[in-house]
Amino acid sequence: MRPAEAGGRGPRARLGEGLFTRVAGPDGERRRARIHGTPGPRWFGPERPVRRVHGDASMFIGGLSALLLQSLHPLAMAAVAAHSGYRGDPWGRLQRTSAFLATTTYGTAEHAEQACARVRAVHERVRGLTGSGEPYHASDPHLLAWVHIAETDSFLRAHQRYGAHPLSDAECDGYVEDMARVAVELGIPDPPRSRAELSERLAAYRPELAVTEQAREAARFLLLHPPVPLVVRLPYGVLAANAVALLPRWATEQLRLPRLPLVEDVCLLPLGRATTATIRWAMAPARQRVTSAAG
Repeated sequence: MRPAEAGGRGPRARLGEGLFTRVAGPDGERRRARIHGTPGPRWFGPERPVRRVHGDASMFIGGLSALLLQSLHPLAMAAVAAHSGYRGDPWGRLQRTSAFLATTTYGTAEHAEQACARVRAVHERVRGLTGSGEPYHASDPHLLAWVHIAETDSFLRAHQRYGAHPLSDAECDGYVEDMARVAVELGIPDPPRSRAELSERLAAYRPELAVTEQAREAARFLLLHPPVPLVVRLPYGVLAANAVALLPRWATEQLRLPRLPLVEDVCLLPLGRATTATIRWAMAPARQRVTSAAG
């Protein structure tokens, strides 16, 4: 370790701290200490696949891809557009999602249950009508299941393509099983519990999916007008382009997003892996500190 990094202010430390603050928020250090430092039983032990997936930099790509995929359900997108504040407070939304994932993945069982209870309470209040007059309610198990399936599929796809240590076939099934534990707590009675079931459920929703103007607006916001400083537009663009390439082809066709397979394989995929490797490198010291403290 170079002297500057030993003092915590070298380039690596500054980049890692900046990324962590963006994702976790100004209260992130205190929340991280509570999640990892509180003694007690956890839903998932250190050997579980969910810990490997959610602790990897591939989540940056997986998260963007999940948002694009989730937007294809008109009821889910109407709820997001009316209630999430993703335009007015995009970083706040990211930080709340990050806190939920960290708590349920690494926190005590008690804290995970409390986090799920808070989300259920929010979902109970989120209801309304789409532009065409169709009612939606965020606590509807069918709608919740779509959000869960799209998220699980996107996170897993991203990890298998960009993760430092991709999962085996059995571990992929284990990840879907781990995510099902959280889904049940959120009010989804019968979530998929294997990768094969996940693919079947995703296909079953396709007749319900459609591109609305709200979905197009969300895609433009995420891909063309992201809420990031100019200095990081280029690496963000790499992540966003890889998030699009990660989508199932039918999803990109519905969203009318361009796909160039040769360019993706030759240029985009290596750039995506290099960018996630850089993020992983920058944030590694902080993760090591957490591991030491938790041990």
